[in-house]
Amino acid sequence: MATKNVTDENFETEVLKADKPVVVDFWAEWCGPCKQVAPILEEISNEMKDQVVIAKHNIDEEPNQPTKWGIRGIPTMLLFKDNELKATKVGATTKSNIISWIKENI
Repeated sequence: MATKNVTDENFETEVLKADKPVVVDFWAEWCGPCKQVAPILEEISNEMKDQVVIAKHNIDEEPNQPTKWGIRGIPTMLLFKDNELKATKVGATTKSNIISWIKENI
């Protein structure tokens, strides 16, 4: 399962009302660290597909959700579970660090 793109329009349905926990990666095309994290999140999406959904939200194309959730820098990952924000991770990091963070919060 690849990462899915979420928009301001489908955020509630795809993230807040999802059956599984969802990690949303807030990113932009011009962001170097975002490009480093992207392939890691693709791998995690495939490896943990039964446990969590990995979604991507382009802050330049869809500015409302980043403002709503107080995103001040990118990449920022928010983990949602049961219609609530459960955890936040800011900045590029390693695959093992992201997996540990997800497992601690789902």
